[in-house]
Amino acid sequence: MADVVGGFGFRTGSAAGIGVGPYAELTFDSEGDVDRATQGAVARMEATDVLVFAHGWNSDRSTAVRLYDRFFAPFPALVGPGVRLGYVGVVWPSMRFSDEPIPDFEAAGALAEPGHGCALDPLTRQALEGFWPGRRAELDRLAELLAEQPESAAAFIEFGALVRELAGVDAVHAVAAPAIPAIFTDDVLEVCRVLSRALARAGAGAASGSGAVPAGGEGPGLTAGAGLGGLWGGAKELLRQATYYKMKKRAGVVGERGLGPVLAELAAGRPAMRFHLIGHSFGARVVSFSLRAVPDGARYVRSVTLLQGAFSHYAFADRLPHDKGRGGALRGLHRKVDGPVVACHSPHDSALKVFYPLASRMAGDSAGLLGFDERWGAIGHDGVQAVPGAPRLSLDAALREGVPAAGCVSVDAGSVVRRGGAPSGAHSDICHEELARVVVAAGRMGR
Repeated sequence: MADVVGGFGFRTGSAAGIGVGPYAELTFDSEGDVDRATQGAVARMEATDVLVFAHGWNSDRSTAVRLYDRFFAPFPALVGPGVRLGYVGVVWPSMRFSDEPIPDFEAAGALAEPGHGCALDPLTRQALEGFWPGRRAELDRLAELLAEQPESAAAFIEFGALVRELAGVDAVHAVAAPAIPAIFTDDVLEVCRVLSRALARAGAGAASGSGAVPAGGEGPGLTAGAGLGGLWGGAKELLRQATYYKMKKRAGVVGERGLGPVLAELAAGRPAMRFHLIGHSFGARVVSFSLRAVPDGARYVRSVTLLQGAFSHYAFADRLPHDKGRGGALRGLHRKVDGPVVACHSPHDSALKVFYPLASRMAGDSAGLLGFDERWGAIGHDGVQAVPGAPRLSLDAALREGVPAAGCVSVDAGSVVRRGGAPSGAHSDICHEELARVVVAAGRMGR
């Protein structure tokens, strides 16, 4: 098996620290191979409806379990008497940056100590060594440069070369040069300037609680600075984006080659069982790409709820507005769901408002780092786009009137998904009963 989830065992029931049950975990490696013991635990569940939740990329097992515990807690009181719920946490190899706070469910002492600034805190450094095993020397030098922050162009060039090596870009270059994201090939000083401005913008939005940047300012505490020394925040973000680049591909693989086939096998063995897929951030990508493995005519996936999904808002479109000859990566797959695909989005999510389109532009599909157009938007920022007839609802309307019985629907959850610090804003502020009620409505499980 390929990369496994560091320290991610598999557990069932209350032993996993989950307050609801029956609960089990589906554990996957980086190539989508499932731990068969975890699959067996799900197959043995006595349930009519199974909630399958996939965490995002900025997670480890500890934070994922806390997320599942908090999010699943309201469900027993929300579903009808004929519904027997089972709960599944999807666990896949991801990367936790410990200096990024997650609202409400950080355990005491779990956050990195304040004051690290651009430096790598010990928990993040440990996670990076697990993420890139055998690369301690490169990580030592990156950590040294981030701690010292030299005002030297040569230092930035060295930093960029090390990040490029960790990301495996040279190996990609030998096969398919156009696949290399511009973030790894453009001038490293310019890349760090762009990322520093993005950090400033995200900091301003998080500080104001609006996701917007005040006129004439870059926001408190995250300015780009006058000299080269002020660009090391952007350099640290370059390192973070290198993990993002790898996680984006991995999330699709785990969904298409792992979760999708596993759900098909489970459904074949338990044909009366109904599955309701939930994904946060790149976990939304995991559950959405799992739809590629649903056989034509199958009815076992009864709903999909995407919470701050970190993939294109055009993913389900049959035709792209800017390229009528092509569709989205998941075009038409919402039709494989025997129910709705609900995309919850929020304007207070700085990760998707600022960094997702920036990373998408840097993926090499278009014209460089600067400028913006709608082709780069995330589904968790402004919902489903370019799918005719897909309604757009406020959260209040969705809870009051329900959601459509099929097709794509966008729900503006900004009234509750609104808290969080820089650089990601409200991206992880998803543990709300209102969002659990959206899942219940989408799955037609309510009282």
